[in-house]
Amino acid sequence: MHSPPAVSFPVRPSRDANRLLFMLWGLGAACAGGAMLQLDARAALLASSVLCAGMGCWYFTRRVAPGVLTFDGQHWWLSGQPRTLPAGRAQIALDLQFLMLLRLKAPYARAQWLWVERRADPTRWADLRRAVYSRAPTTAAAETPADAAALGGPSSFR
Repeated sequence: MHSPPAVSFPVRPSRDANRLLFMLWGLGAACAGGAMLQLDARAALLASSVLCAGMGCWYFTRRVAPGVLTFDGQHWWLSGQPRTLPAGRAQIALDLQFLMLLRLKAPYARAQWLWVERRADPTRWADLRRAVYSRAPTTAAAETPADAAALGGPSSFR
């Protein structure tokens, strides 16, 4: 079994993620607008929730700072964090093949959500995907023998 590749990948504000978020918000706003035609007193609450969701989308798309997401074969971290504090694990929340939403969770720290897109570095996109989908090696896995016959177990390939 191969170990996951070490990779560094640029993280920056994603135009595709912004388009996706605002498209979803627009569809929700259109549905809310249609529902407001049939509501009376609750229409103001619905309109304010649509406006708050739109402001939330705008706020979160503006606070993405450029950086570099790095995987050394065991730990993930994002530029700006001390290297002694590994980010631990990157989990995929959404994968659209050209755009991924990752949850980066460091021990004793708040999770960070990152949009990474192929257009940021097409040459390293496949390495990033392999690293995200693979499991980091553990010390127990490194100590186990690779051959099942070494354990004395039966093998159907003899």
